[in-house]
Amino acid sequence: MHKNFFLLLSILCCGFVAAQNSYRNLSSENWTFNKQNDSQKNKAKVPGTIHTDLLENQLIPDPFVGTNEKQLQWIENENWEYETKFNLTKSELKNQNIDILFEGLDTYATIFLNGKLLLETDNMFRTWNTSVKDKLQIGENHLKIIFKSASKIGKEDAKKLPYTLPGDEKVFTRKAQYQYGWDWGPRFVTCGIYKPIKLHFWNAAKIENVKYSQIELNDSKAILEFTTEINVSEVQPIELQINEKTKTFHLKKGKNKVKMQYEIAQPKRWWCNGLGIANLYPFQINISKNKKIIDSKKLNIGLRTIELIQEKDDIGKSFYFKLNGKPVFMKGANYIPPDSFLPRVTDSVYTSIVKNAVDANMNMIRVWGGGVYADDAFYEACDKNGILVWQDFMFACAMYPSDEKFLSTVKEEVIDNVNRLQNHPSIALWCGNNENDEGWKNWGWQKQYKYSEADSTEIWNGYQKLFHEVIPQTLDSLVSKEKNIYWPSSPSIGWGRKESLLQGDSHYWGVWWGMEPFEIYKKKVGRFMSEYGFQGMPNLETFSKFTNSDNLNLNSEAVKAHQKHNTGYQTIQTYMERDYKIPTKFEEYIYVSQLLQAEGMKTAIEAHRRAKPYCMGTLFWQLNDCWPVTSWSSVDYFGNWKAFQYQAKNSFENLLISVNEEEKQYKVYVVSDNLTSEKGKLEIQLIDFDGNLLWNKISEIQIDANTSKVYFQIDKKEFEKFNLKQAVLIIKFNEVKTNYFFEKPKDLELKNPTISIKVLNETTIQISTYKLAKNVFLSQEETSFSDNYFDLLPNEKRIIKFSKPVKDVKTMSLFDTMK
Repeated sequence: MHKNFFLLLSILCCGFVAAQNSYRNLSSENWTFNKQNDSQKNKAKVPGTIHTDLLENQLIPDPFVGTNEKQLQWIENENWEYETKFNLTKSELKNQNIDILFEGLDTYATIFLNGKLLLETDNMFRTWNTSVKDKLQIGENHLKIIFKSASKIGKEDAKKLPYTLPGDEKVFTRKAQYQYGWDWGPRFVTCGIYKPIKLHFWNAAKIENVKYSQIELNDSKAILEFTTEINVSEVQPIELQINEKTKTFHLKKGKNKVKMQYEIAQPKRWWCNGLGIANLYPFQINISKNKKIIDSKKLNIGLRTIELIQEKDDIGKSFYFKLNGKPVFMKGANYIPPDSFLPRVTDSVYTSIVKNAVDANMNMIRVWGGGVYADDAFYEACDKNGILVWQDFMFACAMYPSDEKFLSTVKEEVIDNVNRLQNHPSIALWCGNNENDEGWKNWGWQKQYKYSEADSTEIWNGYQKLFHEVIPQTLDSLVSKEKNIYWPSSPSIGWGRKESLLQGDSHYWGVWWGMEPFEIYKKKVGRFMSEYGFQGMPNLETFSKFTNSDNLNLNSEAVKAHQKHNTGYQTIQTYMERDYKIPTKFEEYIYVSQLLQAEGMKTAIEAHRRAKPYCMGTLFWQLNDCWPVTSWSSVDYFGNWKAFQYQAKNSFENLLISVNEEEKQYKVYVVSDNLTSEKGKLEIQLIDFDGNLLWNKISEIQIDANTSKVYFQIDKKEFEKFNLKQAVLIIKFNEVKTNYFFEKPKDLELKNPTISIKVLNETTIQISTYKLAKNVFLSQEETSFSDNYFDLLPNEKRIIKFSKPVKDVKTMSLFDTMK
């Protein structure tokens, strides 16, 4: 009986395999790795990297701890071998077609199947797919992958040119550039199988690709045209089904592109965060033969229009996005890879990063060009949450080769990634590179590398070929017009030239790199601020994870190793001396560094938003980290919000009240990103730090939709009789409130606040004070708070929620650091 049952099951399985496409994930097989020419084989994890495999086998110390980075540089100079054995059944081999799919090989891989050369790869951003039907055998099969040193190959390729390209050996490798070290990240030039390896069994047909374009979109209907690329094994009729709609196509052997339209009545638009619901329409695309489904794909489609508007005006040229016909001020940040070792990044990490953006009232993330094209989970989270994506191609801060081999692999890279990403409604713009154009024109490369005129011409012509021909022409061939917005380089003009603030997008680094005061942000406002930033240290909890308590000081080698900017701590110190009293305790120094970062970035963001519609975007550097480090991030490697992230949440609210001090006046702006106007009371109070009312005004106003305007002006003479070192201006409009201090934090005459905490339940407290408590910081290990680093006004009662039950919450205020 049991034999007959298993025989029947085997027959059914064979029939199922023959009728349908199926995949077998080889990542779950038993893998080993070894240094080339070493006999010792060690257990490998796939997906993984050589660094994480060495760590798992206790062959190296943790790369992120202490100063370990320095002693692990040898790894990048070795070749590494990965191999596995897997069994193939007779029924599996009966499939007409068997392909092997490598979704992520980093980077120079030579692949052998059953002892025969199968494939050689040279680009970690590409998907490699090849037939293996005639190379497989029933029973045991052997797969071996040799990864050659990317560092050595890059250096060898560099020697072939008669000149040096800016960016060193990394520019010759189509590999994540940040792995070679950045001013916020370590140098771990890793290798390995960083995404799954799959066997793909198929027979009659398979879906190669599905994309769609919007033929029509209005309030009454949307017409979509789907282009489905189908590979068939022989001439045959195939049924294509899109949701409930079906059509039969007679296809030739090989690849076929078929088109089919689909109509949606009364369509709901996809809106970005803050402006509406990110409506998604699910689509199931099936291909069938004889009423049996052979292959299928799923898409979630957002119906929206997006335009990049660049129109000449009296000052220069506009640069802003229209979503569904509405001008939208973009609020957000730049994103980098969340780990030096990509396979450690789970879908939940990507979801968490996008949630951090949503919770901070952002509507756009820029995927920076020195990292990697993010995993599907990232873009899916952006789709669901209404986060638009400015998508760089993976080139940054350098000049690149332009030989035919290099251009050819880049073209395939663009095809693979654009085909994967183009259906996401979150994708707003494709950008060729990060700062390559600016670097060439403004960073002195030509003088530094002593180029001849012929060298300079050749390098610049190569740049033009890559970013103004190959990439945009490939993009044009892949995506429909309404989804094809291309910007060759970010920024369009370097921050040292005045034109950079009059047109295009701008990276403003006069603050930090130029050591200019934060106040310069009020003057240096461009049309779209796509990069600017200032460093803040991570929490003490984060420092404690990579060094012991004896090394928690600025002179510690471990602490220095986790600051990748040459003068980073010195720069923080210089700016801190301008605005704050310098604490002596390390924990307090961390806290003040975060306040410094938050206040500096508040100055920038609010200046950008006040300048609306002249300025229509502000994307700070940077949202996240790839390891525990002192950097420009607003959220550290472990997901802890710095003071800046809390400030960003407030500064990115759809309704923002912002006070700007001018020569003779304080001007009260209300900035609205809402698409409707709003009436209410504008209440302004001046109180001292004990809560005494010194001055007040109330007026009825209407805030116009999608504007920035001055709604009240205060003559400075009105406040001459008050000690403004002990006063705060409180402005309210309906549910929106802001506090304005007249002096730098170091000059405020703060009083010792008595902070009271009333426990409401295990995850909620009420916090209050009788005197102003400036920048109240709540801390408890591995706990996040609904608000933090906030100003607690006299007699104010504030409700704070925790991410998990907490018994004792520590508090700190700015007064504590000024004793």
